[in-house]
Amino acid sequence: MKLPEQGQLLRVFIGEDDTYRGKPLYEAIVIKARELNLAGVTVLRGTMGFGASSRIHTAKILRLSEDLPVIIEIVDVSENIEKLIPFLDQNVEEGLITRENVEIVKYRHRKKN
Repeated sequence: MKLPEQGQLLRVFIGEDDTYRGKPLYEAIVIKARELNLAGVTVLRGTMGFGASSRIHTAKILRLSEDLPVIIEIVDVSENIEKLIPFLDQNVEEGLITRENVEIVKYRHRKKN
């Protein structure tokens, strides 16, 4: 797949414990993005952070938190990113969603033999 040089990066900041139909919300977002044929998605788990509630979530041993920050990064062209927004609007009850223009330097995948 060839992408143009200009694209968008969509970031979704949620908690690890956020769910969608009994499963982790981050998994549902990745699956939905795949269904929509978006170019790529990566889920990152944070070791520490806080959001609108100002409650600190951390992975420190002495202060275990099960609801660590999760960031889902999605890169594609604006038109394709736009297809995912209604799903996020409906299912991200608490969190932050950002979108920025990015320059796509390279996007390719290995060809199967």
